[in-house]
Amino acid sequence: MKRTCYIGGKWVPMAEHAPLYSPCTGQAIAHVPQADAQAVERAIAAAEEATTVMRRMPAYQRAAILEKIALLLDERMEEAARIVALEAGKPIRTARGEVIRTVQTYRFAAGEAKRLHGETIPLDAAIGGEGRLAYTVREPLGVVGAITPFPFPLNLVAHKVGPALAAGNAVVLKPASQTPLSALLLAELAEQAGLPPGALNVVTG
Repeated sequence: MKRTCYIGGKWVPMAEHAPLYSPCTGQAIAHVPQADAQAVERAIAAAEEATTVMRRMPAYQRAAILEKIALLLDERMEEAARIVALEAGKPIRTARGEVIRTVQTYRFAAGEAKRLHGETIPLDAAIGGEGRLAYTVREPLGVVGAITPFPFPLNLVAHKVGPALAAGNAVVLKPASQTPLSALLLAELAEQAGLPPGALNVVTG
């Protein structure tokens, strides 16, 4: 089955594909798109365009989207576990455990989206600071590039994508070449959860 990359809210085919083999059986389980430099530049441009929307999105909306991702993943737990087991070569019970943990990771990120605030600092430690306060404001970085390893493909992606979205950033995700299918599943879930186009882009290769 030929897969596509996810760029700017669209499933984009690539010219080149490579077979993905099961570590357990050696059989080909998918044909993974090999994103070229042009596709990566397109993903970065889509993420840059989405930063304006993400920056302006209120915390409760970012939290709601992350909660929805967690809910959708929980509903499709068995499917997600099978994908992880197939591409990473894990026992199905271990894969289920990873999916459970990943659901929690997105819920943690949803909670943090509402707690990303600065601090107030009294300035009266120095002469002339009486009755004055300084304050800090946290701002999104913009575009986050996430390159993830293979051992826990779903949860290690969540540890990068979840906090980045919670903080109002856009993401270009490049999953490990052995475990791209779970990342493409995440893109599908994020789209269903209402994440704005370009806020998450997945390029494989």
